[in-house]
Amino acid sequence: MTTMITGMGSKRQRAGKVRAQLALVLACLWLASCASVPFDYPREPTQSVPASAETPLGEFYRNWQSDHGDKGGFVGMPSGVDALGMRLRMLELAEETIDAQYFILKTDRAGGLFVAGVIAAADRGVRVRLLVDDIFSPGVDEAFTLIASHPNIEVRLFNPLPRQAIRYLGYVTDFKRANRRMHNKSFTVDGAFSVVGGRNIGEEYFELNQDTKFDDFEVLMIGSPVEEVQQGFDLFWNSDLSVPMEAFGVKTDPAELDRWRVKIRELVEEQQDGLYAQALNSRLLQALKTKERVPMIAEAHVYTDTPEKLAAEIGDADTAVLISEVSRRFRNAQSELLIVTPYFIPQHYGVDLMEELISRGVRVAVLTNSLASTNHVPVHAGYSRYRKELLEMGVEFYEMRADAVHEDNDWGHRPEKMTLHSKATVVDRESIFVGSLNFDPRSVLINTEMGVFIESAEAGAAFTKNIKSELSRSTWRVDLDEKGQLRWTYDYDGYREVVYKEPQSSWWQRFQVGVYRLLPIENQL
Repeated sequence: MTTMITGMGSKRQRAGKVRAQLALVLACLWLASCASVPFDYPREPTQSVPASAETPLGEFYRNWQSDHGDKGGFVGMPSGVDALGMRLRMLELAEETIDAQYFILKTDRAGGLFVAGVIAAADRGVRVRLLVDDIFSPGVDEAFTLIASHPNIEVRLFNPLPRQAIRYLGYVTDFKRANRRMHNKSFTVDGAFSVVGGRNIGEEYFELNQDTKFDDFEVLMIGSPVEEVQQGFDLFWNSDLSVPMEAFGVKTDPAELDRWRVKIRELVEEQQDGLYAQALNSRLLQALKTKERVPMIAEAHVYTDTPEKLAAEIGDADTAVLISEVSRRFRNAQSELLIVTPYFIPQHYGVDLMEELISRGVRVAVLTNSLASTNHVPVHAGYSRYRKELLEMGVEFYEMRADAVHEDNDWGHRPEKMTLHSKATVVDRESIFVGSLNFDPRSVLINTEMGVFIESAEAGAAFTKNIKSELSRSTWRVDLDEKGQLRWTYDYDGYREVVYKEPQSSWWQRFQVGVYRLLPIENQL
């Protein structure tokens, strides 16, 4: 008996020690995660520089204003090759300033070529301001610190996580702040040309990923809308939430930047007959050079959420600049609303808006991802809650086929899977919206977004025609049969297929949807 009691006491002591050690570990992790972010690090506010006739791009801009006044010029860029090539060419032509604002900047081939162009421009004396959200660009601290060591380059992280902890533990322990992100995407050179749309800087966004094609869209802009892009950039750049890389104290060898230059030159030289050359010789760039393609002339306005949206309560209408304008324009639709979005979770306010439009005879059509094509199954689970109700109301749904890759892309390969990533709408075939905004709670309520409304009946009609021409070839039409069951139909070029469950999806994807629908996470999607 004594031995038994002694043994039990030993077990209790060991269990107590384990609990104490575990508590100590958790306490250490908690304290580390609560390490402060250096938001008070000293920094000088800077402003964008207007286009100058002293630079080639600035001269083009001034001539454009002289000919077209306040109207902008726009060139659509659905091709990943065109989009990467346009950025690389703009970097080559830069003489005064480069301002880049992105949600994600990856350290892959696309990111490498982009950064190579940035450093080469800075070596020529160009002032560079690079602003990147901190949530989905892991492992970049050393690289960003090296880039920022260049006297002509400033790099700032937006709303960063603590560096002294396990990276994403700080996200959990400071969730209210860390959950609010900058999803804006813009790229401006010499205050003259801007690129705005849905692409981040990474291989998948420029169709370099050979497994999956991201169907994306952007516009190249010139004219007064560029000034509005710059005004929005300045708001974020000078925000207290934008922290210089120097604030994090990452140790790097200054000589490493010189070694980087050598590597960058080698990378570019290696790609003279590869990616770099392909991008710079894209069909769009060649067409612009020969004037086979010219910018479309139109009135336009850029709308940007401000950093104040992230400090306000979630859903605060006064700080939701972009979605307020989008909602206003949707409500004013008279005949047709066409929405292209990778992620669609309308929630009650979206359902009410659609019902109002349908009741007035406005045609509402939504093109979004299918379960098989989406890269975010939880979002599809949220979307599936509203699909049947909206179909009964009269909303049309088209879902992207996962195999809608019909030919080789401009890089010369054919990915196996298609994922929709474009974010665009057309109102009454007269007003086109292109930007970073998804139609889900995260974009609408939580993050900041930006985009441009282009006012042109000619362009709106052409844009709508192009989308509709792809619907029958690349999408499933979703409707309800006579029994009220969901039905997916593909009907193109003499081939017809009808299915009654999420098409081309696996049992595992469908199982995940069922699980995610049980979780109270919709407001975070």
